[in-house]
Amino acid sequence: MAEVPPDPAPTGQGPSSRAKDPRAKALLDRYWRRNLMLMSGLLAVWLFAGVGCGIVWADTLNTFQWFGYPLGFWFAQQGSIIVFVLLIWVYCMAMNRLDALHHRELKALEQEGR
Repeated sequence: MAEVPPDPAPTGQGPSSRAKDPRAKALLDRYWRRNLMLMSGLLAVWLFAGVGCGIVWADTLNTFQWFGYPLGFWFAQQGSIIVFVLLIWVYCMAMNRLDALHHRELKALEQEGR
């Protein structure tokens, strides 16, 4: 039986484990940290809309009407889904900006090294 070559980047070490230049590693770490912060923030918003407004505060929100339906019911049925779709759009736009910034930083680092 043939031996399996080791993985060049073992799991658990993050995306910067392959970077040889410490400055490139710092850029990759910063990119990954920003990505995780963005995802955490967006998940918190979704948790607030889905669980908070749809379940926890539903009785309080049901005292208000939205298109003829109690607001708590509306959040539980449709609001959290609409918020989720909007959060996907926000994540896409934010990641496009973050990717462009990251590529510019890497290109500047590469040109600096020449």
